[in-house]
Amino acid sequence: MKTLLFANTAWYLYNFRLPLAEALRARGFDVVLVSPSDENADKLIQAGFRWVEFPFSRKGQNPLQEIGTISRLVRLYRDEKPDFVHHFTIKCVLYGSLAARWTGIHRVINSITGLGYVFLANNLKARLIRPIILFLYRFALRSTQVIFQNGDDLRQFETLHLISPGQTRIVRGSGVDITRFVPSPEPAGPAVVVLPARLLWDKGVGEFVQAARVLKAEGSDGRFVLVGDIYADNPASVPESAVRDWEKEGVIEWWGWRGDMPEVFSKSSIVCLPSYREGLPKTLIEAAGCARPLVAFDAPGCREVVIPGETGLLAKFKDVDDLAACLRNLLRNPEERRRMGANARHLAETEFSTGRIVNETLEVYSKLQGDTQR
Repeated sequence: MKTLLFANTAWYLYNFRLPLAEALRARGFDVVLVSPSDENADKLIQAGFRWVEFPFSRKGQNPLQEIGTISRLVRLYRDEKPDFVHHFTIKCVLYGSLAARWTGIHRVINSITGLGYVFLANNLKARLIRPIILFLYRFALRSTQVIFQNGDDLRQFETLHLISPGQTRIVRGSGVDITRFVPSPEPAGPAVVVLPARLLWDKGVGEFVQAARVLKAEGSDGRFVLVGDIYADNPASVPESAVRDWEKEGVIEWWGWRGDMPEVFSKSSIVCLPSYREGLPKTLIEAAGCARPLVAFDAPGCREVVIPGETGLLAKFKDVDDLAACLRNLLRNPEERRRMGANARHLAETEFSTGRIVNETLEVYSKLQGDTQR
């Protein structure tokens, strides 16, 4: 049996889906990984997988170019003749499902890993594109198995009539390696609050900076750190000039992109992700694995990991004052930080370990294989 995993970056496949690929291979599948090229492609090859480069524009909106992308994908599917295809990220889900339908592939799995800019934004561009995306989803998802990372996203798709009963499953994220993300003592000195995410406005970067400013004005000696890169091609990107200005102001530190997140979390006291919406935030379950208390907005995805009073604190959505209050509470209470961090580690072990998440995903493969053999 051959399965093809298709995502919009090799980085995504390597960092989020390598354990799934390894588990499928262990079950006897011929696993083919497909994505545009980046520095992680060699890592996939070194892990023993066949990787096929498939370049396309993640943000492209030229109709002729997009039709050409779908046409190339159809040719790829015809050449590879996979028994299963599994798509991740929005454009791969849409285009991959269309290509599968037009090439007669019946075992199709689509993972909805987040709703993205088109659903979150309310500007003119997003409002114009949204009906087209909804139409494509409605057509593409038909007769496929659809995996959601949280119940909020599933219910929204149901409300929009994009899916039918019986074709869905909730699998909460891609899992965390609890042998790599391990507890460590909180570092000495002033408490460090880390926001680890792409520097996008809808990750709550602006609210985080405002909350830090409030707490600094009160005399807090806490350090507030952004860990992530600038994504200039994303409409929601925070300009680098703004980040540099915040640094000069002394309200935050910017550590940039980091590939050693266990080390980053070991230097933190609190991990904060005031995102507007997530599928299932991997950065929060990784922080939980490191026994760090969590702070987030009460938003889809985040509330799957942040259990108020247990693993962390949830602030009212987009409420800077409440976000500051949550951070203030933990900054002043090291014992509460340790207690919530220990609870977060337990949650990561019992609910979000890579082994559990991979097994739940493999159950979808088994169901689909059984359904098509009847």
